[in-house]
Amino acid sequence: MVGRQGSGFSRRALIGGGLGVAGVVAVGSGVAHASGGSGRRRGLGFLGAAMDGYPEHGSVRLAQSYSDQAGLFSTAFTYDNALAVLAQLAGRTAGGLGRAVVLGDALLYAQEHDPGYDDGRLRQAYNVGPYTFFDGSLQPDGFVRADGTANVGTQFGFTGTAVGDMAWAGIALSALARRTGARRFLDGAVRIGAWIERDGRTDEPLGGYKFGVNGANEKLPFTSTEHNTDLVCLFGRLALLTGDRVWRQRRARAEAFVEKMWEPDGGFFYTGTNDGVTVNKSPIPEDTQTWTHLALGSRPESHSYSRSYSRSYSRSLDWAAVELAVVDHAGRRNSTVPTGQTYEGVTFSSASLVANEDAPIAEFQPKPDRSGVWFEGTAHLALALRDRSRAGDEARARRLVASIERAQDLLGAGQTVGGRALPERSGVVSASSPLDTGFGFGYYPYRHVGATAWYLLAATRTNPLKA
Repeated sequence: MVGRQGSGFSRRALIGGGLGVAGVVAVGSGVAHASGGSGRRRGLGFLGAAMDGYPEHGSVRLAQSYSDQAGLFSTAFTYDNALAVLAQLAGRTAGGLGRAVVLGDALLYAQEHDPGYDDGRLRQAYNVGPYTFFDGSLQPDGFVRADGTANVGTQFGFTGTAVGDMAWAGIALSALARRTGARRFLDGAVRIGAWIERDGRTDEPLGGYKFGVNGANEKLPFTSTEHNTDLVCLFGRLALLTGDRVWRQRRARAEAFVEKMWEPDGGFFYTGTNDGVTVNKSPIPEDTQTWTHLALGSRPESHSYSRSYSRSYSRSLDWAAVELAVVDHAGRRNSTVPTGQTYEGVTFSSASLVANEDAPIAEFQPKPDRSGVWFEGTAHLALALRDRSRAGDEARARRLVASIERAQDLLGAGQTVGGRALPERSGVVSASSPLDTGFGFGYYPYRHVGATAWYLLAATRTNPLKA
């Protein structure tokens, strides 16, 4: 399982110096692996299989986020499906566009057929196929329940709404609006933006937009750097697509919060605040280092800002590449990597590097490997380095992408979705070995829509956070 926490409202809360990547020498697996176009085709094949796991349950569907072996059954996270839309569009094929439209329409269906609210929100996750839960209770429906409502993931408590998940869904819908010209996608993205403004905006000293609401619709006290970074992109896109200047003002608000999280001495961004007043200085996650570059470093209307950004904030990429670097192989404590294979990349956060290797990550879960590679984050870094494009960035990015492609070839064999075998050597596992994020949950070696989608974005050099 991915691991879960009682409140369950966001993918991050289900819900130490490292070795610089440039200095790592990857040990060959002894098995040749295909790369480039072949790897991308197999990644897209996995995304398609994750969508098609329950054909008898209707054409309105989302993709199951993890292979069955993860123990989350048919759970489809909103965040993962937004990424799948973006990865399918990045392939720039008619088939990819068709699948992206199906997923986008399913997100709109969830927005329009929520069992409890009609305010534009999406939930953290949905069920997309039937299963028998651990307690013996039956979950009989597909994504669309018998009464026509969207099948919210109540069994695991994935009923809340996080600003970051909403932002990514809005980014995906805005991308579909651009590609297809269909008004329904822009309308859905605007509804998401309006919900975030209404339910997330805060006038606390640090400002920005709060985390979201839990399943009881109670506002959560946290404010996330990652979420506000997502909003820089979403609000920027809505400003461009609608022509309404109010979205520029909202983007500036989110951006101002992100800038307050910058640590100039260390060259990195903090994770956010728990109370709106005090900066939370530990743990330090990877995504706040790479997504900030992808969102802030490529603003379209201010070249002078971009130059200023590149001289200062983009140092966070170097911080992530050095301080969160890991190498995983069978000789590492608690590693599940087969003998003869080695993977390099980055871990989830500074806390992952000092995780207690004597204790399980969560109840019923294995013990963590401090050197476990988080492949989604490794793809974040590879893409951000390619986007920055300084001397040495492309070479470093290629090494990271090669490690991910090797994982697609060799890890996660024999896994299924909806009981159906996945295409051979398709889909990237979320982590090379059990990994403790430091935020109350873990990642494990199960094929994952989110990790695969980020690999495809990195491989095609597609920046999903560019307004």
